[in-house]
Amino acid sequence: MVRDLLKKKDIEISVDRYLIHAMSAMAQGLFASLLIGTILDTIGAQFGIELLSQAGGFAKGVAGPAMAVAIGYALNAPSLVLFSLLAVGAAANGLGGAGGPLAVYVIAIVASECGKLVSKETKVDILVTPAVTVLVGTVLSVLIAPGIGKAASSFGTLIMRATELQPFMMGMLVSALVGIALTLPISSAAICAALGLTGLAGGAAVAGCCAQMVGFAVMSYKENGVGGLVSQGLGTSMLQMPNIIKNPRVWIPPTLASLITGPVATCVFKMQNNGAAVASGMGTCGMVGPIGVYTGWISDVASGAKAAVTGMDWIGLVLVCIVLPAVLSWVFGELLRRAGWIKEGDLKL
Repeated sequence: MVRDLLKKKDIEISVDRYLIHAMSAMAQGLFASLLIGTILDTIGAQFGIELLSQAGGFAKGVAGPAMAVAIGYALNAPSLVLFSLLAVGAAANGLGGAGGPLAVYVIAIVASECGKLVSKETKVDILVTPAVTVLVGTVLSVLIAPGIGKAASSFGTLIMRATELQPFMMGMLVSALVGIALTLPISSAAICAALGLTGLAGGAAVAGCCAQMVGFAVMSYKENGVGGLVSQGLGTSMLQMPNIIKNPRVWIPPTLASLITGPVATCVFKMQNNGAAVASGMGTCGMVGPIGVYTGWISDVASGAKAAVTGMDWIGLVLVCIVLPAVLSWVFGELLRRAGWIKEGDLKL
């Protein structure tokens, strides 16, 4: 009986639907709100175009609702459930803090499925379905979203401890951990902002995030072409999470690259992000990470902490953020393809 009800309501409890389809949709919702908003806001701020900054601010402000609706869409939610998920996404993302995206992911799935259960079962469906969806989502947001946020912040504490190590090990650990956080459905930008992750540690974080984004973009070019290059290289490597779940080995090349570019950033080029801490967790999303390093240079020159921006600074920035991640990830990716660990189509978006 229960099985028949679930089938009737199109509720499929499976890894494929929840961990692949729903997560993939959430990443697209995040890209269409927070990430595109950050890109527009950054361009607007750098070139003095107020309209772009305003548009970016509005887009970033609806990240939670956008992710929740995207998840509902992937779960084939009826229209009333879908529209009600706007409030659920806002609640989960707002109360989830650094773990906002992860909170939205978990809570939106439950609220969506509960809404689907009661959808069109009463004569006052227009009242019952939205009420159930919103109430379930709100109650869960109050009960578990803060805990999810604390768990995400604990990951941030681990990163902060890594910054206390000597530069070589710190560069490796911070680069790898923040890069991994960037690809996971948690907010690496929020973690970096909450920790105030700037300076040398911020530079290592930028290196790790760039390694994940540029790395996945380049190594998956065969499968995804120019569109995939842009959406991952300037958007988010989170788009690859469904593929990582199916074959975790695809995550090895960009992670290895981050373990190399981190120490290069901290020990060779002494690269620091003294701009906004949030930029440490953004990577090449709209080039916010490199721009954060650049704005830090300008601030340091203005304050006298840095004599001038040198050619070596620029070489280090380009190598760490773009060239090395692209080359290293491609090389590691090809080695894993030849070993049979990564197969054709494993990185298809």
